[in-house]
Amino acid sequence: MSAKTILYVEDNEVNRRLVQDLLIPTTYRLIEATDGESGVAMARKERPDLILMDVQLPKISGIEATRTLRGDPAMASTPIIAITSFALAGDEQKALEAGATAYMAKPYSPRDLLGLIRRLLPEGEAKA
Repeated sequence: MSAKTILYVEDNEVNRRLVQDLLIPTTYRLIEATDGESGVAMARKERPDLILMDVQLPKISGIEATRTLRGDPAMASTPIIAITSFALAGDEQKALEAGATAYMAKPYSPRDLLGLIRRLLPEGEAKA
């Protein structure tokens, strides 16, 4: 049995550490990218089971990265949770229109994020 893989695309080290700490006690395997471009490349290479996508990213935004991944047949159905710390009116709509499965504004409750991850990706065996 292999662990389900979560890709976290986030440029802020503190935010990455929070998610690392959140997922340590779970069976999920966490991989990370620090900008939109490398996030898209890593998603295509690793084929994660779920993606946590920060909206404000260097190189290309999380919205653009999500749109790019949704155009890739191999990534079209992978759950993507868009996360933003600059929640402006319309941000959630933009993220969902780009193809995000769900949206969460920072600061968020770690328990709420883990609950959302578990709803979209129950722990257990990874997809084939």
